[in-house]
Amino acid sequence: MTEATVTERTEIPGSVLAELTSAFGLGEVRERRYLADGLMNANWKLDAPGGAFALKRVTDVSLDRLGRNLGVLASLAADGVPVSAPIATVSGSLVSEVGGGIWCLFPWAAGAHVRGVDLSLSQAASLGEHLGRLHERLGRVCDQGLLPAVPETVVADVTTPERAVEKADRLSSVLAGKGTGSAFELAAAVALDRRRVLIAKHADRRPQSAIPVGGHGWTHGDVQYRNLLWDGEELVAILDWDRVGVRPYAEEVVRTAQVQFGVDGVFDLARVSAFVRGYRSVAPLEASALADGLRRLWWKRMTDYWQLEFHYDRGDHSFDELFTADEALLHWWTDRLGQVEDAFAEG
Repeated sequence: MTEATVTERTEIPGSVLAELTSAFGLGEVRERRYLADGLMNANWKLDAPGGAFALKRVTDVSLDRLGRNLGVLASLAADGVPVSAPIATVSGSLVSEVGGGIWCLFPWAAGAHVRGVDLSLSQAASLGEHLGRLHERLGRVCDQGLLPAVPETVVADVTTPERAVEKADRLSSVLAGKGTGSAFELAAAVALDRRRVLIAKHADRRPQSAIPVGGHGWTHGDVQYRNLLWDGEELVAILDWDRVGVRPYAEEVVRTAQVQFGVDGVFDLARVSAFVRGYRSVAPLEASALADGLRRLWWKRMTDYWQLEFHYDRGDHSFDELFTADEALLHWWTDRLGQVEDAFAEG
């Protein structure tokens, strides 16, 4: 990101803070601190007379959808899910629209963000159990009418090899127009060339149906270490609820495992298996659904270039390191596709 973009993301104008303080009835904010852990949204810790709070500016979800999603948290908390219900404004809304931004406020939750590979095997299994219970309890929230009914089927887009190559070609053209470029741009050019080779070689292994295998329902959408707080061995908070949506359960299980345990270019397969075992100990997940979800995620990673699109189309370089790490994992994963699928199946 440019210096101006960084400042815009990390600073709250005084007039905006004053309006938010009034909207949420906080009183005078004695201290505020920007929290750098988030990627998409921006977060601050606020200290006010009533205690410590987490303030979030949501950048990529509509006002209506965010309000709907936040409306389920009180019920989930009452059902034993480790979440904090949002704080309403003085007018009773869970969301405040101020200064062109969409904001929400939570009580401050203490704990540590722990990378998946730094969890013990028992913690990895515990995380799987929490995710299984979360899926079950989101189903109860749906039954209470707090979320819309789940459709009978869901459809998952499967990018064609031709479309994936077209996207790679467009990005390569952008890179070529920049001349020699930076070290990142040189690495990106090599990565795009290697992707074309991978796509041609493995196109016949992609999912063939737009209908995923297995059950589906309401899911969190982004269970990963930046959105989890631990106190020792205990998971004490699941954060960031703006991506709640209907998905195949297998999709969320395999995505969570990949983001949590696919670190530094490799999968920690022992923790993957422990996590999946934990999930399946409390929630049903057929082996066929798990295998289908895993193959779909692999192909999605093969044919998606979203970090490069942020870099070149939006001028946002926040995800450059994530692209490099994900690229390394993709090649490691592809070379060991059967081994990774066996580890998930052992769960």
